[in-house]
Amino acid sequence: MSTSVRRRLVVAGAATAALLLAACSSGLGGSAPSGRINLVMWFWGAPPQQQKTMQQVLINGFDKSQDKYSLSVTFNNAVDTNVQVALSANKGPDVVYSSGPSYAAAYASEGKLVNMNPYAKKYGWESKLLAPMYQSGMIDGKLYDLPNSVSTYGIFYNKKVLRELGEPVPTTFAQLLAIMNKAQSKGMYASVTGNQGWKPVNLDYASLFLNQDAGPTAVYSAVQGKTVWTTSTLQKAVTDSAAFFQKGYLGGKDYSNLNFDQSMQLLAAGKSPFFLGPTLAFQFASNYFNNQAGNTADLGFTAFPDINTSLAPLWTLGTTAALSINANSKYKDGAAEVINYMMSEQFFVDMTKTWPGYWAVPLKSIDNVGLSQFTGLSRLFVQAVQQMNKAVNAGNFGLDISTFFPPATQTALTNIDTVWQKKSSAAAFLQTVQKAYETDKSKGLVVAAPEPKS
Repeated sequence: MSTSVRRRLVVAGAATAALLLAACSSGLGGSAPSGRINLVMWFWGAPPQQQKTMQQVLINGFDKSQDKYSLSVTFNNAVDTNVQVALSANKGPDVVYSSGPSYAAAYASEGKLVNMNPYAKKYGWESKLLAPMYQSGMIDGKLYDLPNSVSTYGIFYNKKVLRELGEPVPTTFAQLLAIMNKAQSKGMYASVTGNQGWKPVNLDYASLFLNQDAGPTAVYSAVQGKTVWTTSTLQKAVTDSAAFFQKGYLGGKDYSNLNFDQSMQLLAAGKSPFFLGPTLAFQFASNYFNNQAGNTADLGFTAFPDINTSLAPLWTLGTTAALSINANSKYKDGAAEVINYMMSEQFFVDMTKTWPGYWAVPLKSIDNVGLSQFTGLSRLFVQAVQQMNKAVNAGNFGLDISTFFPPATQTALTNIDTVWQKKSSAAAFLQTVQKAYETDKSKGLVVAAPEPKS
């Protein structure tokens, strides 16, 4: 869940994880009651309706697709902690779910994951998936994980609120700022969002400003070690993000008191015209913009406007999670079948119909999926993904921190709020990022990120 729901959930500590481990793990596989081999996957604690979708589409669908294996999924909010503890003990699930490629890279460096190159060749994953997303799981020419979905950032907006303000959907950064200022003058939030319970939400907005302000080439050069992190271009982007925060444009004084679910509730209630955030937030939107409330048509989504790069539209490319195979699984071939089952257009369609925002499988063919198969927020989500895919195929994309940056560098960038809160200068902050990056590089944890053409 690198940019997933887990950001909004409090993760249990290591002691709790140890206690939960026994409950979460059924070993590395065993005989299912039907006589099939049981494959195990752990997942975050999705709400009941989404668990129902996973049961119907993933578990039942996979079981019906073949007759050798059955799949069981355990849901728990502390999944990342539990997986880390289990893998360190050479145990855990067959299919390893983690909060993005940086988590998987750390596990791979410890020999805990399978090199999936043979499976990639068998199933044709490289030719099937968007190149940047396929590459996100590569380390030294070996594939250790595949992303479950593409994710990007943009502007969720309440059409009714914009009408009441007499304002259009913003297409430029200046327009966005003007509307947010007007909203504040009316006693509203400029936008709603927050990092309550999960500080790495900061990375969403660090990603936005680094890519939209400094530009994707500057970001790519830094994350590949071609330039240092302390360049004036990157410093300006960090400084600009601090000014944005200090003007109250990120949830105002409530940034640390709001999570994404609460923010969507406020957006639906007309407390703000905007929620700035990742497409995965569509899964929260469905709780408040729905047929029962009669306001589904009030929600819109658009690209975040260019800040300083003259690139429009520029979509920051990322993922919500990573899927890998446990090196200690007895049933590696079965785990690969599960992952391959998820890498299909039909899986994307079936999951997204009732669970928008989380399962945009990074297939090249998504551009051709008919919108007539979807309604409401699912349709809006698919439209956003298709727009993003066109930009990605043209090379006009930025790199999401949570997907393409190595682990220590990510952690350092999470502390961008020290600049926002005037506790550190942009220059000093980026010096700590540079040191963290050098640590990652010395450990071989820098992945070969895709190079934008812009």
